[in-house]
Formats: sequence, C-alpha cells, structure tokens
Amino acid sequence: MTESSPTSTSSFAGRLLYLAKENPNQVRWLAAVVGIFLLIYFLPAGTARFDNAVLEGIRLTHWYAQEHVILCLLPAFLIAGAMAAYLNEGAVMRYLGPNASKPVAFGMASVSGTLLAVCSCTVLPLFGGIYRRGAGLGPAIAFLYSGPAINIMAIVVTAKVLGLELGLARAIGAIVFAVVIGVIMHLIYRREEQARATKNSRGFSGELSRPLSQIGVFFGLMVGILVFANWAAADSAVWMTIHAYKWHITAVLSGLFALLLIRRWNWPLHQVAVLASAVAIAAVLVPSVPELAFAVGIIGLMLIATLRDEDREWAEQSWEFTKLIMPLLLVGVFVAGLLLGRPGEEGLIPSEWVVLAVGDNGLRSTFLASLLGGFMYFSTLTEVPIVQGLIGNGMGKGPALALLLAGPALSLPNMLVIRTIIGTQKTLVYCTLVVVMATLSGYLYGQFWP
Repeated sequence: MTESSPTSTSSFAGRLLYLAKENPNQVRWLAAVVGIFLLIYFLPAGTARFDNAVLEGIRLTHWYAQEHVILCLLPAFLIAGAMAAYLNEGAVMRYLGPNASKPVAFGMASVSGTLLAVCSCTVLPLFGGIYRRGAGLGPAIAFLYSGPAINIMAIVVTAKVLGLELGLARAIGAIVFAVVIGVIMHLIYRREEQARATKNSRGFSGELSRPLSQIGVFFGLMVGILVFANWAAADSAVWMTIHAYKWHITAVLSGLFALLLIRRWNWPLHQVAVLASAVAIAAVLVPSVPELAFAVGIIGLMLIATLRDEDREWAEQSWEFTKLIMPLLLVGVFVAGLLLGRPGEEGLIPSEWVVLAVGDNGLRSTFLASLLGGFMYFSTLTEVPIVQGLIGNGMGKGPALALLLAGPALSLPNMLVIRTIIGTQKTLVYCTLVVVMATLSGYLYGQFWP
C-alpha cells in the first residue's frame, strides 16, 4: 500500500485531504456553492443602505441599457466584427503589429482612439477587434486608453468648467499616458509578443481583401455613425449646434453606408431597400425613440450579412463579441452602481467617505482618487460635472486630476472585459500602470499648483 493511500492515513483530516486532492473539481464546486450560500445568507437585506444600493445598481444598469447598449455597444460590436471579417491579419500587423515601426504604430493607435470619443466600455469591442487581428499589445493598449481618455470635447469642457490649468494638465497627461503605458506594456511583454507575432504572421499576406479606399470608407462611415449617434449635449454653442442635427447627420451617413454596400459590397438593392424602409417606418411611427430605428437598422444589417456567404463572417464575429462582452459589462455596471451609486446618489460606500478621503493634495488622497476613478463608470463627458461637485465639496486639485486621468479610461465593467481579451496578468499590469501614473501626475500637479 502506498504512503498516500487512504488506508495508511491515520487522521480524519488526512483522509479528507486525500479525497480533496483526488476530486479537485468537486471541491471547487462545493466551495462555490457554500460561498454563494453564505453570501446570500448574511446579506444585510432590509437595511436602508443595502436596499438602496441594490436599487442604485439596478437603476444604473437600467440607465446603461437605455443610453449605451443600442447606440454605443451595438455599432461597436459591428465595427469589431467587421475588423475580424475584412481586415487581413498581415495588413494589421504591418501597421500595428509588434514588428511595426513604433512611431507609426503608436501614432496610429493614439490618433484613431482619439477620433472615437467613446467611453471605457464602448472602446472594448474595438480594442478586442484590432488585438485579435494581430495588433501589438503596446499599440492596442495605447488605443484602449486613448479612446475614452483623450476625448477632445471632454478636455475642452474640462478647461471651461474646471479651469484652463486643469484642462491643459488633463490633455497633456492623457496624451503622454497613452504612449507611455503602451510602451511599458510592450517592453514588459516583448518576448511573448514577438512569439505571438511570429505565429500570427504564418500564412498571412500583408494585402487587404478589398482596396484600401473601400475599406477606409467602410470603416470611416461606421465610425462616423457611432460618433454622431452618441453626440452628447455640452456647454458649447458649436457642440450643441451639431447635437441639434446629430440624427440628420447620422441618417446621411447611414444612407451613404447603404449606397456603399450596394455599389462596392454588391448587396442586393431590394434587400437594402426593404431595410431602409423598415428603418424609415420606425423613425416615423416612434420619432421620440430614435434608438428603435437605429436598432432596426443594425439587426437588419446583420440579417442580410448572415444570408450572404461572403459576409456571414461579419455577423458571426459581431455575435461572438456580443456574447463575450455584453454579460460582463452589465454585471460590472450593476456592481459599480451597488458599490458607488449613480452620480449624486448613494451606494454601499457613503459619499462622505469619498469626499473625506480625497480632501487634500496628499499622496494618499491622490491615490484613493485614482483608485476610485478606476472602479467608477463614467459616461462620455459626465466625469467633468462629477469632479466639479467633488471639488465644490473640498476635493483637492491633485486628486481631481488623478480621477480625470484614471476614471474615463477604466471602470469595473471595463476591467472584467479586458481580462477576457488579454488575460488576468496583463489586465492587472495595465490597470496598475493607469492608477500609478494617474497618482503620480495628480500628486505632482497638486504640489506645484495647489
């Protein structure tokens, strides 16, 4: 009889340990069941703060579903799916891959991210799309950070509402962050990325499946639809003029996109005409809910693509991104609302704790502000009035800058999805870099310009 057999184990604990080693999956299931039961059993249900926090989580998720899923995420899923279907791996690696020219790769990633002006969740399908098609980790991370952080209008609004000094500090910090964090990630994982580049390059040419002009117009129109459909109100006459006509602009771009599909993608005219009619009917019947017509258009596009052999991969890849990202985002938004509430409302963490924790320009306050910003969810432009309210309640300028640099680029739902794309370790490194750099920048800013 071997030494590790149950008959040679004298103690009850030893026999249990032996059984646990022999059945690790059952032990994990048992631990999960017991953990969930204990969590539910000891929930402080019935207390005012807990019950309100649960409602805040539901309300934030409800708001997110109404304001962001149809107009932000669905077109982002389509763009990401199109990247996977129509962009050749070799072509992506030529400009954004680990072996590409670093100034070109990081420049393209930062500029393209900046042009989107999206939130930390909407950028995720696009990040996943370029990374899976062969983009290097460094440029992909620069794109991931720059999309929500280097929002031109957000920087302008920051300068106007919070002061030119803070607006410039945010702009400079965000631009530098995008490149520096991307470069650091590239250096840390350069060997792994080199191996990945070698593997991805096998069997792929650097040529696009369609002419570059067609690909550029195709993606340009989709990005334009995404940007203008989500054009938010802001304290700017020019911005509000565009906002007043955003649906007119979106309709024109959608018409041009339909024309492109007919002329260059060879989609049947009668199918596109039926879809256009359905979108128009939805817009006329329910003009107060433009999201309905928008959703009809997206669903119709995917149905037509599914019926076409040459475009079916577009629909399949878009669906894969939806299945991967959507559940995690909704869970993350609910948890963020549960813990921190909506702007101006209470979650499990009392708001006075937040104000007390970031009430000076010290290193601790600045770190807590960047950490808090990393877990909160900010919709596009909403971080500015939130920081304005915190400053009015005593928040220091250093913590304010730290929150502005970390908050728009990170959020709890954002972290959960990033992990599924690049893994736990890289996600932790990325989030740590954002929090540390935001902390140092905010601290230095608070010391020199208190």
